[in-house]
Amino acid sequence: MPYWVSMLLLVLSGYVLISVALYFLQDWIMFKPEKLPSDFQFHYENQEIEEYNIETRDGAIINGLRFKAKNPKGVVFYLKGNSKSIKGWGKFAVDFTRHRYDVIMVDYRGFGKSTGRRTQKAIKRDLQVVYNKLKENVKESYIILYGRSLGSGFATKLASMNNPKMLILDAPYYSLSKVAKKYIPFMPLSLLIKFPMPTYKWLKYVNCPVHIIHGTDDKLIPYKTSVKLSKIKPKLTRLYTVIGGGHKNLNQFESYHKMLNEIMTSKSETVDLKGSSHKVNHSSKVTHEKA
Repeated sequence: MPYWVSMLLLVLSGYVLISVALYFLQDWIMFKPEKLPSDFQFHYENQEIEEYNIETRDGAIINGLRFKAKNPKGVVFYLKGNSKSIKGWGKFAVDFTRHRYDVIMVDYRGFGKSTGRRTQKAIKRDLQVVYNKLKENVKESYIILYGRSLGSGFATKLASMNNPKMLILDAPYYSLSKVAKKYIPFMPLSLLIKFPMPTYKWLKYVNCPVHIIHGTDDKLIPYKTSVKLSKIKPKLTRLYTVIGGGHKNLNQFESYHKMLNEIMTSKSETVDLKGSSHKVNHSSKVTHEKA
Protein backbone atom coordinates (compact mmCIF):
# COMPACT_ATOMS: atom_id res chain seq x y z
CA MET A 1 0.00 0.00 0.00
CA PRO A 2 1.42 3.44 -0.95
CA TYR A 3 2.65 5.59 1.93
CA TRP A 4 0.22 8.45 1.18
CA VAL A 5 -2.73 6.05 1.25
CA SER A 6 -1.64 4.74 4.64
CA MET A 7 -1.34 8.28 5.97
CA LEU A 8 -4.74 9.23 4.58
CA LEU A 9 -6.38 6.21 6.22
CA LEU A 10 -4.64 7.03 9.49
CA VAL A 11 -5.90 10.64 9.40
CA LEU A 12 -9.42 9.55 8.51
CA SER A 13 -9.43 6.96 11.29
CA GLY A 14 -8.33 9.59 13.79
CA TYR A 15 -10.99 12.00 12.55
CA VAL A 16 -13.71 9.37 12.95
CA LEU A 17 -12.49 8.43 16.44
CA ILE A 18 -12.51 12.09 17.54
CA SER A 19 -16.01 12.53 16.10
CA VAL A 20 -17.33 9.48 17.94
CA ALA A 21 -15.69 10.59 21.19
CA LEU A 22 -17.13 14.10 20.80
CA TYR A 23 -20.62 12.72 20.22
CA PHE A 24 -20.64 10.54 23.31
CA LEU A 25 -18.65 12.83 25.63
CA GLN A 26 -20.32 16.16 24.83
CA ASP A 27 -22.87 15.78 27.63
CA TRP A 28 -19.98 15.49 30.11
CA ILE A 29 -18.19 18.44 28.46
CA MET A 30 -21.25 20.70 28.25
CA PHE A 31 -22.96 20.03 31.58
CA LYS A 32 -21.43 20.26 35.05
CA PRO A 33 -24.29 19.12 37.30
CA GLU A 34 -24.29 18.96 41.07
CA LYS A 35 -26.36 16.06 42.38
CA LEU A 36 -28.25 16.45 45.64
CA PRO A 37 -29.68 13.69 47.87
CA SER A 38 -33.47 13.44 47.83
CA ASP A 39 -33.64 14.49 51.49
CA PHE A 40 -31.50 17.62 51.04
CA GLN A 41 -32.99 20.65 52.77
CA PHE A 42 -32.67 24.02 51.00
CA HIS A 43 -32.03 27.08 53.15
CA TYR A 44 -31.38 30.72 52.28
CA GLU A 45 -31.05 33.58 54.74
CA ASN A 46 -33.86 36.12 54.64
CA GLN A 47 -35.62 34.20 51.88
CA GLU A 48 -38.94 32.38 52.18
CA ILE A 49 -38.99 29.35 49.91
CA GLU A 50 -41.29 26.54 48.87
CA GLU A 51 -39.99 23.33 47.28
CA TYR A 52 -41.95 21.34 44.76
CA ASN A 53 -41.59 18.35 42.42
CA ILE A 54 -43.24 17.85 39.03
CA GLU A 55 -43.46 14.42 37.43
CA THR A 56 -43.15 14.43 33.64
CA ARG A 57 -44.96 12.16 31.22
CA ASP A 58 -41.85 9.96 30.84
CA GLY A 59 -41.54 9.49 34.61
CA ALA A 60 -38.79 12.03 35.32
CA ILE A 61 -38.94 14.30 38.36
CA ILE A 62 -38.22 18.01 37.97
CA ASN A 63 -37.32 19.63 41.27
CA GLY A 64 -37.74 23.35 41.80
CA LEU A 65 -38.01 26.19 44.28
CA ARG A 66 -40.29 29.16 44.63
CA PHE A 67 -38.76 32.19 46.33
CA LYS A 68 -41.58 34.24 47.80
CA ALA A 69 -41.77 38.02 47.76
CA LYS A 70 -44.07 40.16 49.90
CA ASN A 71 -47.08 41.36 47.93
CA PRO A 72 -45.61 40.09 44.63
CA LYS A 73 -46.13 42.07 41.44
CA GLY A 74 -45.45 39.00 39.32
CA VAL A 75 -43.09 36.07 38.93
CA VAL A 76 -39.67 35.59 37.36
CA PHE A 77 -39.02 32.18 35.83
CA TYR A 78 -35.22 32.00 36.17
CA LEU A 79 -33.43 29.52 33.89
CA LYS A 80 -29.90 28.94 35.15
CA GLY A 81 -26.59 28.06 33.53
CA ASN A 82 -24.95 24.71 32.84
CA SER A 83 -23.28 24.07 36.20
CA LYS A 84 -24.08 23.26 39.83
CA SER A 85 -27.70 23.12 41.04
CA ILE A 86 -30.35 25.52 42.31
CA LYS A 87 -28.73 25.05 45.73
CA GLY A 88 -26.11 27.60 44.63
CA TRP A 89 -28.07 29.50 42.00
CA GLY A 90 -30.77 30.32 44.55
CA LYS A 91 -28.66 33.15 45.98
CA PHE A 92 -29.46 35.22 42.89
CA ALA A 93 -33.21 35.15 43.57
CA VAL A 94 -32.81 38.12 45.91
CA ASP A 95 -32.15 40.36 42.90
CA PHE A 96 -35.81 39.88 41.96
CA THR A 97 -37.61 39.35 45.26
CA ARG A 98 -36.28 42.77 46.34
CA HIS A 99 -38.33 44.16 43.43
CA ARG A 100 -41.37 42.26 44.74
CA TYR A 101 -41.28 39.43 42.24
CA ASP A 102 -41.58 35.77 43.17
CA VAL A 103 -38.85 33.64 41.59
CA ILE A 104 -39.19 30.14 40.20
CA MET A 105 -36.00 28.11 39.68
CA VAL A 106 -35.78 24.51 38.53
CA ASP A 107 -32.97 22.04 38.07
CA TYR A 108 -32.63 20.51 34.61
CA ARG A 109 -32.64 16.73 34.32
CA GLY A 110 -29.66 15.23 36.10
CA PHE A 111 -29.06 18.36 38.19
CA GLY A 112 -29.81 18.64 41.91
CA LYS A 113 -32.76 16.41 42.78
CA SER A 114 -34.12 16.30 39.23
CA THR A 115 -34.04 12.99 37.39
CA GLY A 116 -34.46 11.71 33.85
CA ARG A 117 -32.45 11.38 30.65
CA ARG A 118 -31.22 14.77 29.49
CA THR A 119 -31.96 15.81 25.89
CA GLN A 120 -32.70 19.19 24.34
CA LYS A 121 -36.23 18.12 23.46
CA ALA A 122 -36.92 16.73 26.95
CA ILE A 123 -35.69 19.88 28.73
CA LYS A 124 -37.77 22.14 26.46
CA ARG A 125 -40.80 19.98 27.20
CA ASP A 126 -40.11 20.03 30.96
CA LEU A 127 -39.83 23.81 31.04
CA GLN A 128 -43.08 24.22 29.12
CA VAL A 129 -44.79 21.99 31.71
CA VAL A 130 -43.49 24.27 34.48
CA TYR A 131 -44.61 27.35 32.53
CA ASN A 132 -48.07 25.84 32.11
CA LYS A 133 -48.24 25.31 35.87
CA LEU A 134 -47.35 28.97 36.35
CA LYS A 135 -50.12 30.05 33.99
CA GLU A 136 -52.65 28.20 36.11
CA ASN A 137 -51.99 30.68 38.93
CA VAL A 138 -50.54 33.78 37.25
CA LYS A 139 -51.56 35.65 34.12
CA GLU A 140 -48.85 35.64 31.46
CA SER A 141 -48.74 39.43 31.56
CA TYR A 142 -47.13 39.02 35.02
CA ILE A 143 -44.56 36.38 34.02
CA ILE A 144 -40.97 37.39 33.24
CA LEU A 145 -38.57 34.90 31.64
CA TYR A 146 -34.92 35.27 32.66
CA GLY A 147 -32.29 33.14 30.92
CA ARG A 148 -28.69 33.04 32.12
CA SER A 149 -26.00 31.67 29.75
CA LEU A 150 -27.20 28.13 28.86
CA GLY A 151 -30.66 29.06 30.14
CA SER A 152 -30.89 31.98 27.70
CA GLY A 153 -31.63 29.60 24.83
CA PHE A 154 -34.33 27.74 26.74
CA ALA A 155 -35.85 31.04 27.92
CA THR A 156 -35.96 32.31 24.33
CA LYS A 157 -37.64 29.11 23.16
CA LEU A 158 -40.27 29.45 25.90
CA ALA A 159 -40.88 33.10 24.99
CA SER A 160 -41.29 32.17 21.33
CA MET A 161 -44.08 29.70 22.19
CA ASN A 162 -45.85 31.77 24.84
CA ASN A 163 -46.69 35.39 25.68
CA PRO A 164 -44.75 36.46 28.78
CA LYS A 165 -44.45 40.05 29.97
CA MET A 166 -40.82 40.22 28.88
CA LEU A 167 -37.71 38.19 28.15
CA ILE A 168 -34.38 38.99 29.85
CA LEU A 169 -31.23 37.35 28.46
CA ASP A 170 -28.05 37.37 30.55
CA ALA A 171 -24.86 36.58 28.57
CA PRO A 172 -26.75 34.74 25.81
CA TYR A 173 -25.21 32.79 22.92
CA TYR A 174 -26.20 32.98 19.26
CA SER A 175 -26.30 29.18 19.15
CA LEU A 176 -24.33 26.50 21.01
CA SER A 177 -23.25 25.05 17.67
CA LYS A 178 -21.48 28.32 16.86
CA VAL A 179 -19.90 28.49 20.33
CA ALA A 180 -18.54 24.97 19.86
CA LYS A 181 -17.31 25.76 16.34
CA LYS A 182 -15.11 28.47 17.84
CA TYR A 183 -13.11 25.77 19.67
CA ILE A 184 -13.34 22.87 17.18
CA PRO A 185 -13.89 24.44 13.73
CA PHE A 186 -12.81 21.33 11.84
CA MET A 187 -15.58 19.03 13.17
CA PRO A 188 -18.99 18.37 11.50
CA LEU A 189 -20.93 19.87 14.41
CA SER A 190 -24.26 19.99 12.56
CA LEU A 191 -24.20 16.19 12.66
CA LEU A 192 -22.58 15.67 16.05
CA ILE A 193 -23.94 18.22 18.52
CA LYS A 194 -26.94 17.09 20.56
CA PHE A 195 -27.75 20.55 21.94
CA PRO A 196 -27.49 22.98 18.99
CA MET A 197 -29.69 25.51 20.87
CA PRO A 198 -30.29 28.00 17.99
CA THR A 199 -31.26 31.03 20.09
CA TYR A 200 -31.17 33.29 17.04
CA LYS A 201 -33.83 31.21 15.28
CA TRP A 202 -36.17 31.12 18.27
CA LEU A 203 -35.75 34.86 18.90
CA LYS A 204 -37.40 35.61 15.54
CA TYR A 205 -40.73 34.38 16.97
CA VAL A 206 -40.59 36.30 20.27
CA ASN A 207 -43.21 39.06 20.45
CA CYS A 208 -42.59 40.51 23.91
CA PRO A 209 -39.98 43.11 24.96
CA VAL A 210 -36.47 41.64 24.98
CA HIS A 211 -33.72 42.91 27.29
CA ILE A 212 -30.17 41.63 26.71
CA ILE A 213 -27.42 42.11 29.31
CA HIS A 214 -23.82 41.28 28.43
CA GLY A 215 -20.32 42.10 29.68
CA THR A 216 -17.67 43.48 27.33
CA ASP A 217 -14.97 41.16 28.75
CA ASP A 218 -16.90 37.91 28.45
CA LYS A 219 -14.31 35.38 27.22
CA LEU A 220 -16.68 32.41 26.94
CA ILE A 221 -19.53 34.05 25.00
CA PRO A 222 -18.26 37.24 23.32
CA TYR A 223 -20.16 40.50 23.72
CA LYS A 224 -20.58 40.71 19.93
CA THR A 225 -22.95 37.74 20.22
CA SER A 226 -25.50 39.92 22.00
CA VAL A 227 -24.98 42.70 19.47
CA LYS A 228 -25.96 40.26 16.72
CA LEU A 229 -28.94 38.98 18.70
CA SER A 230 -30.15 42.53 19.37
CA LYS A 231 -30.51 43.13 15.64
CA ILE A 232 -32.94 40.25 15.09
CA LYS A 233 -35.97 42.03 16.62
CA PRO A 234 -34.60 45.59 16.98
CA LYS A 235 -37.95 47.25 17.68
CA LEU A 236 -38.54 44.98 20.66
CA THR A 237 -34.97 44.65 21.90
CA ARG A 238 -32.70 46.73 24.11
CA LEU A 239 -29.06 45.85 24.72
CA TYR A 240 -27.48 46.67 28.10
CA THR A 241 -23.69 46.76 28.23
CA VAL A 242 -21.72 46.03 31.42
CA ILE A 243 -18.33 47.61 30.79
CA GLY A 244 -15.61 45.26 31.98
CA GLY A 245 -18.06 42.51 32.88
CA GLY A 246 -17.06 38.88 32.35
CA HIS A 247 -19.18 35.76 31.98
CA LYS A 248 -19.67 34.90 35.65
CA ASN A 249 -19.35 38.19 37.51
CA LEU A 250 -22.00 40.58 36.19
CA ASN A 251 -23.75 40.55 39.59
CA GLN A 252 -20.62 42.12 41.09
CA PHE A 253 -21.05 45.28 39.00
CA GLU A 254 -23.19 48.12 40.28
CA SER A 255 -24.11 48.94 36.68
CA TYR A 256 -25.70 45.49 36.29
CA HIS A 257 -28.01 46.12 39.25
CA LYS A 258 -28.90 49.57 37.93
CA MET A 259 -29.82 48.00 34.59
CA LEU A 260 -31.86 45.28 36.28
CA ASN A 261 -33.63 47.87 38.40
CA GLU A 262 -34.53 49.84 35.28
CA ILE A 263 -35.81 46.72 33.52
CA MET A 264 -37.86 45.49 36.47
CA THR A 265 -39.44 48.83 37.39
CA SER A 266 -39.83 50.76 34.14
CA LYS A 267 -42.99 50.88 32.11
CA SER A 268 -43.06 50.71 28.35
CA GLU A 269 -43.98 54.11 27.01
CA THR A 270 -44.69 55.33 23.50
CA VAL A 271 -42.30 58.10 22.48
CA ASP A 272 -43.77 61.06 20.62
CA LEU A 273 -41.27 61.75 17.83
CA LYS A 274 -43.11 64.78 16.49
CA GLY A 275 -40.80 67.79 16.54
CA SER A 276 -37.68 65.64 17.07
CA SER A 277 -34.74 65.00 14.72
CA HIS A 278 -36.02 61.47 14.04
CA LYS A 279 -36.10 61.85 10.25
CA VAL A 280 -33.46 64.53 9.84
CA ASN A 281 -30.56 63.48 7.61
CA HIS A 282 -27.31 64.48 9.27
CA SER A 283 -25.63 65.33 5.96
CA SER A 284 -28.55 67.24 4.44
CA LYS A 285 -28.01 70.87 3.51
CA VAL A 286 -30.33 73.58 4.70
CA THR A 287 -31.25 76.15 2.09
CA HIS A 288 -32.24 79.67 3.03
CA GLU A 289 -34.61 81.56 0.78
CA LYS A 290 -34.03 85.27 0.30
CA ALA A 291 -36.80 87.57 1.44
